[in-house]
Amino acid sequence: MQVDFRSDTVTQPTEAMKDFMYNAPLGDDVFGEDPSISELEMETANRFNHEAGLFCPSGTMTNQIALAVHTRPREEVICHKNSHIYLYEGGGPAFLSSVSLRLLEGDMGRISAEAVEENINPENVHFPRTRLVSLENTMNKGGGSCYDLEEIKKIRSITQKHGLFLHLDGARVFNACLAKGYSTQDLGKEFDSISICFSKGLGAPVGSVLVGSRAFIHEARRVRKVLGGGMRQGGILASAALYALNHHVDRLADDHRRAKEMEATLKNCSWIQSIYPVETNIIIFEVMAPQNGAGIIEQLAALGIRCAGFGKMHVRFVYHLDVSEEQHQFAMNVIQNFQPQ
Repeated sequence: MQVDFRSDTVTQPTEAMKDFMYNAPLGDDVFGEDPSISELEMETANRFNHEAGLFCPSGTMTNQIALAVHTRPREEVICHKNSHIYLYEGGGPAFLSSVSLRLLEGDMGRISAEAVEENINPENVHFPRTRLVSLENTMNKGGGSCYDLEEIKKIRSITQKHGLFLHLDGARVFNACLAKGYSTQDLGKEFDSISICFSKGLGAPVGSVLVGSRAFIHEARRVRKVLGGGMRQGGILASAALYALNHHVDRLADDHRRAKEMEATLKNCSWIQSIYPVETNIIIFEVMAPQNGAGIIEQLAALGIRCAGFGKMHVRFVYHLDVSEEQHQFAMNVIQNFQPQ
């Protein structure tokens, strides 16, 4: 048996999703005529208490479009030092928007309202203007950690006080809502824009939606065109995301439960130094010297468990739609009996 824990992006469309895609009504979206894309954009925006949405191929594109619309060249964005927009989007903020990033420390990838306020630049010719704060929820490099809604509200208050925009990289936002018990509506109204991925926990093959005001999305559509993100009969992809939105949100609870059970199993392993607290579907653990992450990954792969490295000594497991209960039990049994060589 093989279990793929490398990422929740490795999922395959279900048969029901493929049937839904096959029968999706299509049109030319650059002309605004694809009904499947339009439905996905409106449904996603409504769920997050926003006026409009924009379907894009990836979360990287939706994040970078948001930065480009909210900022002007030579301005600055506040985010955590381990944010996806900084580490994993190819230097997009500098290349596409000509902005600098103010990188903050934080608790498992979460920055505080106090830290945000302390790092807003004064109006001084020596400093770039602070224009945007970007949060990530859940936080990938924080082991799937989630923000408390009250802390988000405090950050929102700070941004409004100083005339800043607030963006959410919500690649796994449905996981956060489930884990913390807040609604997409309550979360959504705290942000000027949100990037929402469907190709991770929700199991669609492609796609993210950026939501915001009508005026914001109007400008975002222009940026998407420049980036080559305007698709024609893209509804065949959007329909998969729409199916996921309506059928795969509640089942995220299975991923969270299994991740917690795996966490308990890993805690009994003598070769593990520490484990990040597990809140959602991501597990990050530090191996004990003289072992290292690459060696553990290679040995587990030989036993049927594929996983990813997160630095020299850290390993990541991610639960997702394509990890069945049988595979979960198999993986826990392998871990229980595993002794590194």
